[in-house]
Amino acid sequence: MKKKIAIVLFNLGGPDKLSSVKPFLFNLFNDPAIIGAPKLIRYFLAKIISSKREKTAQEIYSFMGGKSPILEETLSQANELQIKLDNEKEEYKVFISMRYWKPFVEETIKQVIAWKPTEVILLPLYPQFSTTTSGSSFLSWKRAAKKNKYNVRTKIVCCYAEDENFILAHTKNIQKTLNKINKNKKQKTKLLFSAHGLPEKIIKKGDPYQNQVEKTVNKILKNMNNKEFTHTICYQSKVGPLKWIGPSTENEIIKASKNKDTIVLIPIAFVSEHSETLVELDIEYKELAILNGCKNYYRVPALGISKEFINGLYDLIIKQNNNSILNKKICKNTFKECFYETFWENK
Repeated sequence: MKKKIAIVLFNLGGPDKLSSVKPFLFNLFNDPAIIGAPKLIRYFLAKIISSKREKTAQEIYSFMGGKSPILEETLSQANELQIKLDNEKEEYKVFISMRYWKPFVEETIKQVIAWKPTEVILLPLYPQFSTTTSGSSFLSWKRAAKKNKYNVRTKIVCCYAEDENFILAHTKNIQKTLNKINKNKKQKTKLLFSAHGLPEKIIKKGDPYQNQVEKTVNKILKNMNNKEFTHTICYQSKVGPLKWIGPSTENEIIKASKNKDTIVLIPIAFVSEHSETLVELDIEYKELAILNGCKNYYRVPALGISKEFINGLYDLIIKQNNNSILNKKICKNTFKECFYETFWENK
């Protein structure tokens, strides 16, 4: 009998209109993976934060036509992946599940159930694992499956921070941008690998995210032919009073700008264009750089539907379907929050 395998791509989601901004923010901050307070306290905190941030966030999304492009970007990735999977002997179908806006997991799991697959593979569009992203999405699927009494065999792709195709996709993107820089000018080039930040306490609890970001960057640097640059790993998008991991992208931009460096900013943990790239990196950080004396500011595009990235997702699916080891466990045992292969047994 021909196997039917459902592939569920997880992503953050984003508001589809300005009036959706507040409920989107509420869903985000009401997630226990984001704010670990008791349920009732978290609910009221999410209400307060989403109300306070609504206008500012609406202004951000106004720069992008009044909505986030992340669903369209994810649909494009799903379509490219489906085209490759259609060539396989077994039957595959790609679904999308967003964490904080439509399509929610409750809608997606009903679509999957209706298709009647023999197996499900959960694939986050978060290359580096964190409890706040992939972990939260896995748990939301698990809750939805329990609610719907859905017990079909389900596998997860935990992370792919060092996957060869993923690394190659980034290397090619960076090299294309470096090739644009005028080599006739003796410019000092600074690569800023920018990832979304996290509160330091989450990392201290055993979340492997920062370690995996560093592993990604180290692999890319080994792949680079042109070594005529310096580099720094930095973290963006800080909100709230807690201490976050650093250094911050803002501070590194100020330093590089004052040093008269050519800045090449690389979104190392985002695979889709959305507010953190199109507004924060392209507009706000560029203005910050110019204000501090930067003359040359480049931003490397997100991976999107690059051939190498889609090939990487395809390979991860085939390997997982064949029960082969995706890669050796890259997290040390000290990272207690790493799900890896034990998610369904231990979570």
